[in-house]
Amino acid sequence: MKYVYLVYRDEEKWEARSSNERAAFENECLACERDLEQRGHLVDAYGLNGNSDSIRVRLSDGQLLLSEGPSAESSGQLIRLLLIDARDLNEAIQNAAKMPYARIAAIEVRSIRESDSLRPPPGGR
Repeated sequence: MKYVYLVYRDEEKWEARSSNERAAFENECLACERDLEQRGHLVDAYGLNGNSDSIRVRLSDGQLLLSEGPSAESSGQLIRLLLIDARDLNEAIQNAAKMPYARIAAIEVRSIRESDSLRPPPGGR
């Protein structure tokens, strides 16, 4: 099954770290992602630009409404998106719990409805 990890970081905690601590942490996270990839769990990963690059798009009565910044409901800044392949939700949770991100961020684990995919399954239509 496919899952997505949405990593939300507390910016105050992140900024409180020294540049050396941040660099070491980022290296640890990349090593963890490489390990997930080698074990066949990581499908793809994307780092996201900061909130200042964020635009929310909505329609209200047919009128386009644009807002800068993340959704007001979001807790922390969404910094990373990872596409994961796991046997089940329990395995996806266990893998997320081992990631360094879990120490300073919240990792939201969400299942993906593969029936909604625009891509055909390998070898089929």
